[in-house]
Amino acid sequence: MSYTIDKIRNICLLGHGSDGKTSLAESMLYLTKGTDRLGKISDGNTVCDYDPEEIKRHFSISAALAPVEYNGYKVNVIDTPGYFDFVGEVFQGLRVADAGLIVLTAKSGIGVGTEKSWKYLADRDLPRMIYVSKLDEDHADFYKVFESLREMFGISICPVVIPIVEGEQTIGIVDLAADKAYEFKGGKRVEIPIPASMSDKIEELKGILDEAVAETDEELMMKFFDEEPFTAEEMTQGIRNGVKAKSLVPVFCGSAISGLGTLTLIDSIVKYAPAPSEVEPEKGTNAAGDAVEIEYDPDGTVCAFVFKTVTDQYGRFSFFKVISGKITSDMTLVNARTGENEKLGRIYMVRGKKNIEVDELVAGDIGAVSKLSDTKTNDTLCDSARVVSLAEIEFNKPCYTQAISPTAKGGEEKIATGLTRLKDEDQTFVSYMDTETKQYVISGAGDMHLDVLCSKLKSKFGVEPVLEDARVPYREKIRKSVTVEGKHKKQTGGHGQYGHVKIEFEPFECDDLIFEEKIFGGSVPKNFHPAVEKGLRESIDKGVLAGYPVVNLKATLVDGSYHDVDSNELSFKLAARLAFRAGIPQGNPVLLEPVGSLKVYIPDSYMGDIIGDLNKRRGRVMGMHPTEDGLQVVEAEVPMAEMSTYAIDLRSMTQGRGSFEMQFERYEDAPPMVQQKIVEESKGNLEDDDE
Repeated sequence: MSYTIDKIRNICLLGHGSDGKTSLAESMLYLTKGTDRLGKISDGNTVCDYDPEEIKRHFSISAALAPVEYNGYKVNVIDTPGYFDFVGEVFQGLRVADAGLIVLTAKSGIGVGTEKSWKYLADRDLPRMIYVSKLDEDHADFYKVFESLREMFGISICPVVIPIVEGEQTIGIVDLAADKAYEFKGGKRVEIPIPASMSDKIEELKGILDEAVAETDEELMMKFFDEEPFTAEEMTQGIRNGVKAKSLVPVFCGSAISGLGTLTLIDSIVKYAPAPSEVEPEKGTNAAGDAVEIEYDPDGTVCAFVFKTVTDQYGRFSFFKVISGKITSDMTLVNARTGENEKLGRIYMVRGKKNIEVDELVAGDIGAVSKLSDTKTNDTLCDSARVVSLAEIEFNKPCYTQAISPTAKGGEEKIATGLTRLKDEDQTFVSYMDTETKQYVISGAGDMHLDVLCSKLKSKFGVEPVLEDARVPYREKIRKSVTVEGKHKKQTGGHGQYGHVKIEFEPFECDDLIFEEKIFGGSVPKNFHPAVEKGLRESIDKGVLAGYPVVNLKATLVDGSYHDVDSNELSFKLAARLAFRAGIPQGNPVLLEPVGSLKVYIPDSYMGDIIGDLNKRRGRVMGMHPTEDGLQVVEAEVPMAEMSTYAIDLRSMTQGRGSFEMQFERYEDAPPMVQQKIVEESKGNLEDDDE
């Protein structure tokens, strides 16, 4: 059925890995008849984890849609991965969500993923709600988790649904806002009396909720001070207003496996989460580059944002959110990025891997369309009467780099083709051929991310890749001036070859080879000077120490000789090469290593560990300062050769709380011990390349 904008809710599930997001989505679908069985992650049959890699690994890798239809409402649940390597998928879900539901367990409590989820929602200024899961597990303690939430995130954390605990068993829940209690028996939610034994606890928690609701409205505040109870309608509106204003974060609880609390959670999402018509307008630019705002308006000019792309053997599937107007099948829209028309075919409501064809999708709703010719993630599709480009998803830069190669010869092209295809659906990695190191390189969010990409290359494209450390692009230079001769002489029957040059090599700060000539008396005719320069330019690609390019070099042709008959361009080019090979070793050559400027973002408590680790990596700490969101930034300069595993090591040192960005700064002389090691390694690499 088609839903009006006020009947739609878009909720993104976030949280630490294995905290129950996918199981919660499964429970919501099952109890609203969206599925006919309750899938389990261990059985590999959940709606949201349908990719073969997710089934094999038992955790979410990509964001998945699970529309829940209930009592005339449609709740578009977006299930996102909890593991940090796949945070790009979280950003995709957040881009089209109107609120976030942070999931954490009653046993484990606040994890790093909980903290990060809070920050993601704060960064995007989205309303927040919290669900405490797995009440049925041993040692589950909702009240302990609730206290820790208030301690970490402040007094905006408010209890709305709390558990009824007998002994160590959770037997039901109390909805404080509705003043009702429920148990879950025989697959149904049953209302029960509120236990008298909970009166003190309920009074305490209800006081927290009432105070937060009172602060959303002056009339409610007066009522609160007069100790008058709020009506059910006042309570609902107060929580709703508080959620929308981000001043109140409701906490719910339940168990996805038993079903306890699931229907109450859906009721609460419908009651308290904003409809698309109540959120801020979308920001973008028009064709002239001017800033514009697009309201969520079912009667407006058609505009939709593509937030995710999935490719399979049948082609490309584009997931979009309708921002304005109404989208129907067979409609023609303009892609704002390309300026080209895109003819839409059938449009779908997507539930996991199941595509349900629909006639239309209105503003605020989320759906998908297949086989668009040139539409990618972050594109805007709109009516030709109003072409706009909406704000794009900003993904984190890749920070973990490896060289990728096939196990069998001839698989290089398959790897390149496969990664190009995978790039359509995952924009958080980059891959390219490094012409300098002669390696095909892939950069992603971490080792798990690259491992998944390699598995997909094998399963989807039939090529088995291996990963190894990417070679570092060192450089070589000389440190003193030297003058040498190079003579190429070859005599055969008929014309021979003769070229003779005398060249002065000297250190010189420059981006490229500087070539000059100071020839007197025509010892080397001018028509051969370009050949000499060409010979030198070909030679600097491979230095004498370890085969790396030679930089910061000035070469001056000062003398030489020629033969009237046997001299030619090739002879002088070869003579220049001989001079280079003879002269550079005499110029006190040294290896240069690339140094990057590094910024590490960490909580203050990790400062000592991080600085100590950077010292071990031969880094120089340049300074540190706090950020607006309470983190510390450590700025340093570090040899890039020491940073190959930093993405993994930093995550380990900070339990995933740290992040970094790094960019190339300059080349510096490598220390003697480092130079010796690199020279020895390069000999092995050169031998491998020769084979």
